[in-house]
Amino acid sequence: MTDFAPLGGRTVFDGRTFSVSVERFRHPDGEEVEREIVRRQDAVAVVAHDDEHVWLVRQPREAIGERALELPAGTLDVAGESPLDAARRELAEEIGKAAERWEAVLSYHASSGYTDELVHVYSATGLSDADADADPGERIEIVRRPLAELAGVIAGCRDAKTIIGLGWLMAERGA
Repeated sequence: MTDFAPLGGRTVFDGRTFSVSVERFRHPDGEEVEREIVRRQDAVAVVAHDDEHVWLVRQPREAIGERALELPAGTLDVAGESPLDAARRELAEEIGKAAERWEAVLSYHASSGYTDELVHVYSATGLSDADADADPGERIEIVRRPLAELAGVIAGCRDAKTIIGLGWLMAERGA
């Protein structure tokens, strides 16, 4: 539900992975506001697990100055690709796995105060090895962690998609 009206805007930056626009809106009380909005492709994250382990990746995240432990994830950067197809592709590219069973867990806005990016989280089970080429330029280490360590992984994590996905998995397991 929208109770404010867009008045227009302009793109001030158009990059390879996102753009930034400055847009104006009018609220019901007549006040007009200006917002800087990051426009970005939607993304997927995959909670790949079996009865004993969850698969994660550790990769350099230059923006935060560290190698982050995360769920396999990526953007919907293939024309016409559905979120589920992107999740399947990312699982194969990042950890070399395919899944027999997929469940859409939830979708959330990454940071609704400034970006329109929507992240779709999937559960993937019935894992098997898959043939896939890794994405060039990615420096990914595959990390398999016991499900018994989920609480500790979450406590040491600062990545939202990973905290959300692993929190869902803990709740599903009744932990």
